[in-house]
Amino acid sequence: MKISQSKADTLAVGISLVCSVHCLAMPLLVATLPILSGLFFAEESFHLWMIFAVLPISVYALFQGRATHSKNMPLLVGGMGLLVLIFAALMGHDLLGETGEKAWTVTGSIAVAIGHIWNHKIRQGSMA
Repeated sequence: MKISQSKADTLAVGISLVCSVHCLAMPLLVATLPILSGLFFAEESFHLWMIFAVLPISVYALFQGRATHSKNMPLLVGGMGLLVLIFAALMGHDLLGETGEKAWTVTGSIAVAIGHIWNHKIRQGSMA
């Protein structure tokens, strides 16, 4: 089954949003509902699973967008966001602490989402 570029952009934005909400809301939810701390999405490995989900979808959609409209900026912005997410997931906590990791993760997620939204808008003709 081949996924369309538009659906890939939409899916990647959704995954980026889930990642940001996870980073910002999980500490509060775990503090108020301790039973959540034992669930899969409360573990550090959740970040790696999110990277495995968003990386292939984003790379596909961003490169397809570049091939379609010949604009580099969505690919560059989305690609930088992916690099930031990978850094935050692999080394962020050790190098930056919990707060720094969250800041980098949210920043990377926003950049990925902006790249995909930009990609989508250019393809729809609503942006140059």
